[in-house]
This record gives sequence, C-alpha cells and structure tokens, in this order.
Amino acid sequence: MSNKQTHLPIAHILLATMVALVWGSNFVVIKIALAHLPPLLFAALRFTFAFLPAAFFIPRPAVPWRNLAAYGLLIGAGQFGLLYIAMKGSISPGSASLVIQLQVFFTIALAAHLTSERLHAFQGVALVLAAVGLALIAMHGGSDATPLGLCLTVLAALCWASGNIVARASGGAGMLGYVVWSSLFAIPPLIALSLVFEGRTAIAQGLSSADATTWAAVLYQSFGNTLLGYGSWAYLLARHPAATISPFALLVPVVGLASSALLTGEPLQSWKLAAAGLVLSGLALNLVWASLVRWQGSR
Repeated sequence: MSNKQTHLPIAHILLATMVALVWGSNFVVIKIALAHLPPLLFAALRFTFAFLPAAFFIPRPAVPWRNLAAYGLLIGAGQFGLLYIAMKGSISPGSASLVIQLQVFFTIALAAHLTSERLHAFQGVALVLAAVGLALIAMHGGSDATPLGLCLTVLAALCWASGNIVARASGGAGMLGYVVWSSLFAIPPLIALSLVFEGRTAIAQGLSSADATTWAAVLYQSFGNTLLGYGSWAYLLARHPAATISPFALLVPVVGLASSALLTGEPLQSWKLAAAGLVLSGLALNLVWASLVRWQGSR
C-alpha cells in the first residue's frame, strides 16, 4: 500500500499553486526575452543556465546517458526550441499556454500505443472537447495564433509528450537532477541550429541588445521555471498521489491567459474564453474521471 498522503496540508497547497503561477506566467516572460534574443539562442541560454552551475551541486541521476540525451533533445531542441520560434510573432503568450496543454493527450496516446493500454471512452470525450477548443483558436486566431504558430506549438506539445514517455523510462529518477543533467544535451544542438538558421550577426546583435530585463527573463526561465518549478513539483509528487497534485496543472493556462492579458494587453475575446473553457474542460475531465475510476477501484 502506498504511504503517500492524499490530504494536502496548506503549505503544500500553496507550493503547488506557486508552481502553477510560475509556469503560467512563464509565457509572458518568454515574450519579454524574445524582444531582444533570437528564439534558438534564447533556448540555448535557458538550458545553459539550467545546467550550470547546478550540475556542480546536483548529482547526475542513475539513468543511462542515452535516456538523458533523448529527454534533453526532445524538451530542449523540440519543445522549447519550437515554442520559442512560434512565440516570436506567430502565437500570443495566452494562446501558447493553452495549446501547449495538448501534451496531456499526446502523452496518453503515446503511452497507450507503446504499452497497448486501452483508451477509455472518457478520454475520447476529453480529447474531442480539447480539439474543438483548438479548432476555435485556429478559426479566429489571426495575430493571436497564425497557422504557423499553431502548428509549431502543437509540435512542441508532441515533443513534450515524447519527453514525458522518455522520462517514464528513467525508472523514477529524481526529477530535479534529471532535468539539470538532461539540459547538457539540449545545449549543443540549439547552438548549432542558432548558428545555421539565425546566424552569427543575429546572435551578436541579440546578445549586445539584451538588457537587464532580458537577462532576468532568461534566468527566470532557467532557475524559476526549471529548478524551482520542477524541483517543487517533484517534491510534491514524492509525497502525494499524482491524482492529488496533477489538477493544479490546470491553473497553468488560466494563469497564462490572465498574465498575458494583464501584462501584455492580449485581448480575451469571447471566442478565446470559449476555447479556453473547452480545452480546460477536456483536461479536467481526463484528470477527474481518471481519479474517480482509481478511487472506485481501490474501494
């Protein structure tokens, strides 16, 4: 029997909420940094500071190097490389925070394909709700979400889901050390891609024009989003069932939309609120129904 606590003390509720606030506001922070830095260079810097100096203090987890490399490539060059390119004028922070949550459904589909798990009817309904919400964004997106931005963000969600599958194969390694050491493998391809597609001139101009706010945004990505966020999330998952902690992730797109509206002036039109409601309803159905099924099965 698991010794994890289903009941959340107030301190852990506040910690889980803090993580959601950090991850949700992260999309506005990305937009701030992209005002000066080319997206692939920005991603390379993010993972450089996530790896150093933390690697000197956090030991490498006992997992194969190939597992760390696969995760670093999928999350670094895949998820964040594509997301940063999309957010460089092709999708707004609020819309990106919503679309990227499709990773939940991609993760379920990949896990089912690889393990031959049967998909449940409620998961199909949840996916349809989210797909209709995504269709609303595609129909009304305009500058909020161009077709290119939408496609890149969906691909970023797929890379995130693939990274989740790789992480599952790590055998339960400590998430903080896992993220730190996998970052090592994200850095070289991102630098190479930046040199090829963005060029030395754009890199030099981006670094020279970056001000204190830009560098603060980079460090927020590395330390706040990665080390603090993932470290706190791993701490909570180690002490409580995933079904108890996971619903807090539903706050991420809510915070993303709200912070983008407040800090960047992104409009919250009725169609966007409807799309958000559909996507969040799909996510909530998937989490809540699965929790109910597990609860009934344990009785």
